[in-house]
Amino acid sequence: MNTSTPTRLDIVAVVGLAIGGVFGLAGTFVGQAAIQQVFWAIDAVGLVVATALLTMKYFRKGNDCVAAGFLVFVAGESLLLSNTAAGLTASVPSFGAGIALWSASLLMTSLPKTFATWTRLAGTAAAVLFAITAGRIFWGEQVLPTAAPLPSLGYPFLVLTFVGWIVTLLRPESPGQGTSVSSSVAR
Repeated sequence: MNTSTPTRLDIVAVVGLAIGGVFGLAGTFVGQAAIQQVFWAIDAVGLVVATALLTMKYFRKGNDCVAAGFLVFVAGESLLLSNTAAGLTASVPSFGAGIALWSASLLMTSLPKTFATWTRLAGTAAAVLFAITAGRIFWGEQVLPTAAPLPSLGYPFLVLTFVGWIVTLLRPESPGQGTSVSSSVAR
């Protein structure tokens, strides 16, 4: 049985996802605004790089839904990055838009049977929690990115989803695995 090892770009994506998870959670729990903003900027850049690479990887494999999901994540994360330096209160509108796109992205990457079931469940849970939070913001509520229980409850599910993506990237792949659109959507 032939297997392929992760490519350099897979490793870059893994590092970006790990940086995003670590700095994103750290930024949520840091009390000083300047440090929080730096952590979230590092988080966002890592995630944009990682999900852009994942977009290309899954597009080349013919898994268009998952590829598009990662592309939507790039758009959402870019919105979040664009207003990070504005501070918590000023960033609420772009935060709402960004997590609405996160929600759509997580559903697009979780509904096809491309990733392990636990990864898909974590992604779906995060998507629902972020959709509720985005809805509250669009309804006019001032929900800060650090508010509890929402959106804070969604972050661990998001990071768990990143862990699932990382595991998938690091796992040796059989030739032809995931190359068919019909097999990746219908599994």
